Amino acid sequence: MSFNKALNDEEVYSEMNKMVAFIKQEALEKAREIKVKADEEFNIEKAKLVRQEAINIDAAFQRKVKQADVQRRIAQSNNINKSRMKLLLTRQEMLDKLFADARNKLMEVTKDTARYEKFLSDALVQAFFRLLETEVTVQLRKGDKATIEKLLPEVKRRYLEATKENINIVLLDEYLPTDSAGGVIVAGNGGRTKCNNTLEARLAILEEDMLPDVRNMLFGQSPNRKFFN
Repeated sequence: MSFNKALNDEEVYSEMNKMVAFIKQEALEKAREIKVKADEEFNIEKAKLVRQEAINIDAAFQRKVKQADVQRRIAQSNNINKSRMKLLLTRQEMLDKLFADARNKLMEVTKDTARYEKFLSDALVQAFFRLLETEVTVQLRKGDKATIEKLLPEVKRRYLEATKENINIVLLDEYLPTDSAGGVIVAGNGGRTKCNNTLEARLAILEEDMLPDVRNMLFGQSPNRKFFN
């Protein structure tokens, strides 16, 4: 036997309030869950952003450090190069002065008559041996013409003894410059081949040959040099 008792207004109102309270409670719990989840996601995303920004800042800092290091190295290299260039220029000036002084003293060679005559004799014979021509011309200083004319028989004899051939020598009227220190320029093959045995030319050869030794004497051996003759 079933008993269905109708609810009066107060009971209905009470039940409705219970339902509303239940729904409200469910809504509040759901809202809290959503908020907690949103906070967690926000904190995770914030941590990612903070970490990425920290990485970006560190990368930017490292780039600046590298740029500063590159600039420092460039400045250091420029300063070293400038100092090295200044040193090289100073050394070259010293070498130029040394060889200029040597060139200025060439004129003193001719003051020693016996020594200068021997030089002229040897310079002529050496030039003849280099050219190996039977017909040669000799360009000389005007002031040396008489001396060389006196030496010709002897140098011809020396050449003949060494080569078994005679040599015809013509002294040119086109003299060496008046400021020449002395010596001769011997030409053969119709003037197409020449041997410059002037004092200036011999000094120039000596400068080139002795330059490494002179540098070592003045400035010491280069620390960058690995091999020595």
